[in-house]
Amino acid sequence: MILEARDLAIGYGTRTIGRNLDLHLAEGEVLALLGPNGGGKTTLLKTLLGLVPPLGGEIRLAGRPFADLGVRERARLVAYVPQVHAGTFAFTVTEMVLMGRTAMAGPFEAPSARDHSVAAAMLERLGIAHLADRPYTLVSGGERQLALIARALAQEPRVVVLDEPTASLDFGNQGRVMREIRSLAAAGLGVIFSTHDPNHALRHADRVLLIRDGACLASGPSRTVLTRSNLEALYRSKIAVVGEGGDPAFLPV
Repeated sequence: MILEARDLAIGYGTRTIGRNLDLHLAEGEVLALLGPNGGGKTTLLKTLLGLVPPLGGEIRLAGRPFADLGVRERARLVAYVPQVHAGTFAFTVTEMVLMGRTAMAGPFEAPSARDHSVAAAMLERLGIAHLADRPYTLVSGGERQLALIARALAQEPRVVVLDEPTASLDFGNQGRVMREIRSLAAAGLGVIFSTHDPNHALRHADRVLLIRDGACLASGPSRTVLTRSNLEALYRSKIAVVGEGGDPAFLPV
C-alpha cells in the first residue's frame, strides 16, 4: 500500500471531528470520499496531506510513518489539487505548472532546464500544451483545473489528492477531469478524490469511503458500497436509482 491510515482521529486542536477511521490506497487505484457538507471529508484530506496533524492513530506513506517524513519528502510523494479557482495574478499556465517543481528544489531557485521539460511534458499529457503561454486567469474553468492537475503531476508524486475536482465545472469539463483521474491511475498513481456526486464515484473510483459526522458508514468496492440504502443513510434523503440492474445512476428525490 502506498498510503495507509489506521484508527485515525481527525480534528483541530481539542475539537475532534472524526475518529476510528481506516483508509488504504494502492498505486494504480482510485478512492473516492463521499459525504454531506461538514461530515469530515476536507479535514480527512488535510490530515492525509499533513496540513493538519492527526489527533490519534497513524498514517503511513510508502511504508514509512508520515510523522518521520520531512516536508519536502512528503511533497515528492503526495501532490494536492485544490478546487479550481480563478487566481489573482496573471501567471502563464506554464508558470503555474512550474510551481509544482518547487518540491524538487528551493522556493527561490530559478527553474532548471529539466523543470521546464517536465512542465512541458505535463501540459502535453493533459492536452493543454496550446495554453502554455496564456494567462492562467483567462482560460476556462476546466482548463484551469487541468492546469492544476499538471502542476501536481510536475511534482512527480506517487499519490494525487483532489478536493472536489469537478466543483463549479460545466458538464463537459466534469467528464474531462474525471477521465483524467482514471488516466492517472492507469499510469500507476494512487488517487484520492472527494465528491458530492455518487455517480462520479461509481464510474471512476475503484473503492469508496462514505463518511458522515466524522465516522465511516461504509467502505469498499464502489459497485458494492454505492447502493440506494447506503446513500440514503449517508445523506438522510431519498435517493432514486435509474437503470437499476444495468448501469445505474443515482438522483436525489
